[in-house]
Amino acid sequence: MHVPDGFLDASTSLATGAVAVAGVALALRGARKELDERTAPLAGLVAAFVFATQMINFPVGAGTSGHLLGGALAAALVGPWTGVLVMSVVLLVQALLFADGGLTALGTNITLMGIVGVGVGWAVIVLVRALLPRHPASVVPAAALGAALSVPAAAAVFTGLFAIGGVADVSLGAVLAAMLGWHTVIGIGEAVITALVISSVVATRPDLVHAARPLIAERALEIRTPEAVA
Repeated sequence: MHVPDGFLDASTSLATGAVAVAGVALALRGARKELDERTAPLAGLVAAFVFATQMINFPVGAGTSGHLLGGALAAALVGPWTGVLVMSVVLLVQALLFADGGLTALGTNITLMGIVGVGVGWAVIVLVRALLPRHPASVVPAAALGAALSVPAAAAVFTGLFAIGGVADVSLGAVLAAMLGWHTVIGIGEAVITALVISSVVATRPDLVHAARPLIAERALEIRTPEAVA
């Protein structure tokens, strides 16, 4: 989903750049409540994993490429604010060192994959987690569904941006079909990978999964009730 230089006009790129700057600034403040001595190293590992998976690109038509995003995975493991920072760092390194996504489109890519991808993924995780049994394992299907929906959501937002400020010689219909069609398929693959990763961590160290921490705290309180002690 990396947007190249020259795909959107200057005003649209500037607007998404402003959104990205504001989003990263808010994430820097919010991440202070999410990171501690346990999760800070995990954020680095998540960034490395997302970086590696995003480097596997394949063309999907209309001048765009497809790959796994990793936003929902990052949000589930290290929290939404830290997830935005993880995605932003990955995209910055890719743009500067690997020419994966244009520098003038960096704000657009951070907005799509860092803010929309993480935001939609986290929102779905919170919603599904509230509907499922209050057990840490419930985070696995919640994260999987968040991953499945976050990818086409980011693709849909890009299509909207292209409709507003697209300058590439590609029809809107071709972009819409390529982005939503392929990224729906990609979302299914991302859901499978996200479920495998989250389930592995939940099975061994559920305390390292940010989305599972409220459920762990609730279970701890239940065990400590007077009735349970008696």
